[in-house]
Amino acid sequence: MTPLEPRQLTLLRIRFLIAAMILIALIVFGELWLARQLWKPVWLSPWLVTGIAVPVLIAAAFLLPLRRYRAWGYEQREDELIVKHGLMVRQLTVVPFGRVQHIDIERGPLQRALGLATLVLNTAGTRGAAVRLPGLRPDTAEEMRDHIRGKIRQDLA
Repeated sequence: MTPLEPRQLTLLRIRFLIAAMILIALIVFGELWLARQLWKPVWLSPWLVTGIAVPVLIAAAFLLPLRRYRAWGYEQREDELIVKHGLMVRQLTVVPFGRVQHIDIERGPLQRALGLATLVLNTAGTRGAAVRLPGLRPDTAEEMRDHIRGKIRQDLA
């Protein structure tokens, strides 16, 4: 299987760090609130939870995105796209090009800054009707889109 672009790992780490900073802020405010409400309890050392949470979240920001990045892969065949992902629940999705109704390429602000794109295949059916493949170079996503579009037109002719 083809791995995602290495810059996708940077994107995953940035997203995790943003979530970690929000969580750290909530922990700090929670500890400040507890210190005001409970005065100075014997069992609660000031900044105990923050002192544990910050290094754990920073370490997790480097380890968890790496595992998540390595779990992704794809293979483009002549008439189908195979996408695998997932850490706890591993998912393998096979998308026959004949089932594709329309194709989107998404590029959010962080993706644009890192030169990445997400290919979204919208298929017929309800369960898993949109298959997302993140972490592609924009030109790769466009080539895949054009190939799939060509296969769809060929099947209709």
